[in-house]
Order: sequence, then C-alpha cells, then structure tokens
Amino acid sequence: MVGCSSQGGQAGGQAGQAEGKKYPEKEITLVVPYAPGGASDSTARIIAKNMEEKLKVPIVTVNKTGGTGGVGMSFVQSSPNDGYTFGYVPVEMTMHKALGLSELEPSKFDLLGQATMIPAAITVPADAPYNTIEEFVEYAKQNQGKIKVGNSGVGSIWHIASTAFANKANVQFTDIPFDGAAPAVTALMGNHVDAVAVSLGEVKSGVESKKLKVLAVMSAERDKNFPDIPTLKEKGFDVEVVGWGGFVLPKGTSAEFKKVLADALKEAVESEDFKKFASERGMSAVYKSPDDFTTFATQQFKFFSDFIPTLDLK
Repeated sequence: MVGCSSQGGQAGGQAGQAEGKKYPEKEITLVVPYAPGGASDSTARIIAKNMEEKLKVPIVTVNKTGGTGGVGMSFVQSSPNDGYTFGYVPVEMTMHKALGLSELEPSKFDLLGQATMIPAAITVPADAPYNTIEEFVEYAKQNQGKIKVGNSGVGSIWHIASTAFANKANVQFTDIPFDGAAPAVTALMGNHVDAVAVSLGEVKSGVESKKLKVLAVMSAERDKNFPDIPTLKEKGFDVEVVGWGGFVLPKGTSAEFKKVLADALKEAVESEDFKKFASERGMSAVYKSPDDFTTFATQQFKFFSDFIPTLDLK
C-alpha cells in the first residue's frame, strides 16, 4: 500500500487501476484529539457518518485525548500515510508551537479541508449575580483572581479566549483546565467553576434548560443562532476569538487518496444534514478545499505566532 501511495502521488488514479485495487478497500480510522461529547467529537462523528455514505467503507472514530489536543494530533502525524488514518484538528493546531506545547503546525500535515467556524461565548450559571457582560467585568474587578474560568486545556483556543478577554477588560481570572470543553461545561453546571469561554454549541443545552446564561460572544458579529446575545466588541471590548475545525492527513499521503477523501468531506460538510447539525449546536458549516484550508491555516499559524506572545498566559 505504501508503494501504491507513492505512485498515486505521481500518476493519480492510474496507480490504483494498474494494481487492480480500489481505494478505499477497508475501514478508515478518524482520530479526534478531545474527549467524547464536545463540539470536536460531535462534529467529527457526524462528518464521518456522512463520508461513509460516499466512501462505502466504515470510518471508525477514536478519541486520543491529552496535551491540549497534542496527543491525538501527534498520533495522526506519525501514522502511516496510506490513506487509512486521518484526523480532526481544531484551531489549536496553529497555536501549539507559539505556546511551546509541541512542534505541531500546519506544515506537519497534508490538510484535507475545513468544516466549521465556532465563536467563543462567555457563559455563567443562570443564578450568577450578574446578567450582563458589564456587570460580570465589574464583579471580576472587585474580586480579582477569584473567578474560576474553565477551559478545554492549557493553551487551548478557549484558554486563549478567556485570557484575551481578561487582558482587554483588565481583570484577572483563575483558569481551570479540563480535557476538552464538555468536561468544563459539566463543571460549570455543577458550580465547580464560575464561568467558561467555550463555543455556543457546547453550552446550548444548558442555556435551553435555563441552567446557564451567555453574557457575550467573541465573534465580529452577533451569532445568527443567538441574535439576542451581544458581541464583546459591541460592549467596548475589542477582542475577537473564534474556533474552527478541519481535517488532516499524515504528510505525504498520495494525491489520489487525498482527492477521494476531500470529495467525500466536501459533500459531508455541504449536506443539509450537517448544516442543520451545525446550526443546532451554535456552529457554522464552512467548507474550505485542501488548498484553501492550507492557506487559511498557514495564515492562522502566523497570526497566533505573533499574538500569543503578547498575552499573559499564566
């Protein structure tokens, strides 16, 4: 199969035809670098289900957590480039190096495509003593360092989001890292932390059950799924942090196999099924091709490489 990959990169579909083989021939493994239940895991699993319909083989999703996504992403990087392992990657892929967490960066992979865009949301318990982002900031100023903010891991996009917000608002939070956003939200529901800065989708059920309330979102514009929630920029805090999700392959995967997977991914992201799923969870379905995703991720890598050193990440 390695020999087939090499030939596929040079001669497209001719290699597979010459050997009388069709790709894919067997189940494919999809690696998710975060815990089950969060936005990354849910997104990866429904994309996998939709891709299966086109590829006609099973896609087995496995969770490899730890290291702010580094464990799972590194596993994909070191996997055989035979087309039978690919991985979900969050925005953190473009942040790891600047954070000193690992040497991971976009150039370590073959990028397959983007699937989602997700704004961060400042969320607190429904019975918290503040109902607006201004009241929350005032409370934080009067209680410096006492507000515990849960995030999805040290150096994660949601850790960056809360820190960027704290710096802009001139307040100090105590950051509490979890192995993914879902455990952080669970801790918020149990009053073990005072706030989270995770995606709207990950707090949506808590908001609908009236156990949580969102004070502001960190996107450039109000989210169409939550039009009544103001942006931080509206309230005078000029900070914007959004997450996104995409898919990658081990470096050197053949062009033939990459195209087959990219075509299946495009159909999965642009399906009405996935658009409905994304909207219901506070995300936007955003497809980028391998080339466009590579350009975008490279730009994000440069942005975070310049931005992260300006933050006080304690």
